[in-house]
Amino acid sequence: MPRIIQRLEPRHRAVWGRHTVKLRHGLTELDLFSDEVLAALLDTYDEKRLIMHTMADDVSTWKSVARGGVSGRRILDAVRSGRVWINMTDVQDADPRFRELLDAIYAEWAREVPGFNAFKRKIGLLVSSPNARVFYHCDPAGQALWQVRGRKRIYLYPPAPPFLQPAELENVIRSVTAEELSYQPWYDDHAEVYDLEPGQMLHWALNCPHRIDNHDEINVSLTSEHFTPEILRRWAVNYGNGVLRSLGYTPRSRSVHGAAFWTKVAVTTLWRATVQERQSYKRVPEFVPDPDAPNGVRPIAAAGVS
Repeated sequence: MPRIIQRLEPRHRAVWGRHTVKLRHGLTELDLFSDEVLAALLDTYDEKRLIMHTMADDVSTWKSVARGGVSGRRILDAVRSGRVWINMTDVQDADPRFRELLDAIYAEWAREVPGFNAFKRKIGLLVSSPNARVFYHCDPAGQALWQVRGRKRIYLYPPAPPFLQPAELENVIRSVTAEELSYQPWYDDHAEVYDLEPGQMLHWALNCPHRIDNHDEINVSLTSEHFTPEILRRWAVNYGNGVLRSLGYTPRSRSVHGAAFWTKVAVTTLWRATVQERQSYKRVPEFVPDPDAPNGVRPIAAAGVS
């Protein structure tokens, strides 16, 4: 496989994982993102790993969309004509070409960033409508966004209060809520704003809140996510703090060292084994794709889907 990432400069390495890095990439040269490949993937994709949403123009919420037996080609038509956002999560497990791509990306980063030790690596394939929006949210793991087709604008915010409240981050990490966070329009005064074109990517600080506006064209992007030993420690302490908060205790520390940290690790392990599944956020589909319907989706009841 040809080289994927533009060679990092010393300035990129100096801020890697703590500040935003914008680079060029070579994904646009690969035959992995055509309509034919996307439609074939959508035809057979595991529904448990296929996340689809739609959004109205006048509200900042997403509604879940089920595949409903619709063909991959028709789903792409709905994306092109409507307001649909698709994430084929863990795409490296669905197609060996994406597994090869995942390995190539992280092999290059391992060579370029001294001490970078990533595990639990995965990639997701995003397909979204012209003018679609991704609302204000954060991600639990280390994250990068790779633009392949179309253009979008991304707003990145400081990963600290008031932009990121500890209790909301804890709920995201524990999957009690979806990834959305509380947002105020004045947050934009403090945002880093980037326009991404095909062949450009961004890697940002851990848990950095962000939102995205597509330009007036269909978008195809790749997300990569990973853990490192440091990220896993921060994930565990936030998870443990969230459990304590749910039990009526106010956490006083987010330290990733010492006896208190290891106590939270134990709490996290026990909670995930016994309670996690009952409390996890569940998506309830309300629509199926339909390129002939408003916003490219039709209510499930009207579509006759059970």
